[in-house]
Amino acid sequence: MRPAIFPLLPDPGCLLLLLVSWLFNPARSEITSLDSGNIDDILNNADVALVNFYADWCRFSQMLHPIFEEASNVIKEEYPEKNQVVFARVDCDQHSDIAQRYRISKYPTLKLFRNGMMMKREYRGQRSVTAIADYIRQQKSNPIREVQDLEEISSLDRSRRNIIGYFEQKDSDNYRTFERVANILHDDCVFLSAFGAISKAERFSGDNVIYKPPGENAPDMVYLGSLTNFDLIYAWTQDKCVPLVREITFENGEELTEEGLPFLILFHMKDDLESLEKFQQEVARQLIGEKGTINFLHADCDKFRHPLLHIQKTPADCPVIAIDSFRHMYVFPDFSDLSVPGKLKQFVLDLHSGKLHREFHHGPDPTDVAPGQPIQDLASSPPESSFQKLAPSEHRYTLLREKDEL
Repeated sequence: MRPAIFPLLPDPGCLLLLLVSWLFNPARSEITSLDSGNIDDILNNADVALVNFYADWCRFSQMLHPIFEEASNVIKEEYPEKNQVVFARVDCDQHSDIAQRYRISKYPTLKLFRNGMMMKREYRGQRSVTAIADYIRQQKSNPIREVQDLEEISSLDRSRRNIIGYFEQKDSDNYRTFERVANILHDDCVFLSAFGAISKAERFSGDNVIYKPPGENAPDMVYLGSLTNFDLIYAWTQDKCVPLVREITFENGEELTEEGLPFLILFHMKDDLESLEKFQQEVARQLIGEKGTINFLHADCDKFRHPLLHIQKTPADCPVIAIDSFRHMYVFPDFSDLSVPGKLKQFVLDLHSGKLHREFHHGPDPTDVAPGQPIQDLASSPPESSFQKLAPSEHRYTLLREKDEL
């Protein structure tokens, strides 16, 4: 008689070990790899997408991979539907065309997309599972506060930029367009909405969107275009929410330096709004044509004492105007000359022409010396840039190139 053959049963201890391993090490979520063939389709259909632009040889990219993957696991449990949140990645060595398309200048770069549109602000927070997951939760939260009584409008913080939409109903194309704009610009403006009977008094000619600029006495501005035309209302809202003269802080300094444009900065005391208003007026009057060649900024003298010391100034000297070219800092001679026609514009033009740099090293240009006055070659060293220190750090990123500034 042939002996009976029984299958070997696994050891009970081994079964327990496998069960515990499965419970505490769930299957890893799939990070979507993007290429030129699928990137538009995937991003256009994602409510929110966080994309990791990386290179395999970059050690910072290697360190981020497991963190990014685990953050995806956490978020997938909270937002399980396919297109609610997408975590994706691009191998920039394999897909240099995509890296160029999105102007990737360092590895790794984490960029946020909404329905295919890349957000202006990339993720620059802590590289931890908790921080990345919290960031996505914040991006998924409603950016619009619903007003329950129009009295709330009268008590708004008028130091902020407020966009208010008055709609007959929430389930409408008008509101959906407004919501889409708010999702993109909520870091720059406060968005509010009111519906039905509450908003009726403000809807005398139909659904309505207004802008309340900073300042208690600043007049409201009304959007007059189509409320279903996203491009129109987005352009109008962006113009109101992103001022010509922006404030630089330690929080947004890296973002502003990465734009690659020199800074024209007004240093002023926080409560000195008069100097800021004069600066804003003259920038708009003299330098609107220079937008895109230089960033117009204002900074708190107390917070930015260090850059002031570089140009031998203190908060007691404020208001002070200076240019930071990311190599050197140049001081506008006298704030009281701000309103002299063309004076501020010439200061900026002298930067672009290289005159400011030349004069710091060699004294006044010959054309600026009075007849008969001897030309002196005054070798000097202009103060080094302070704000380049806010640029992306080599201890955090692999930088692909450095910009050469005046």
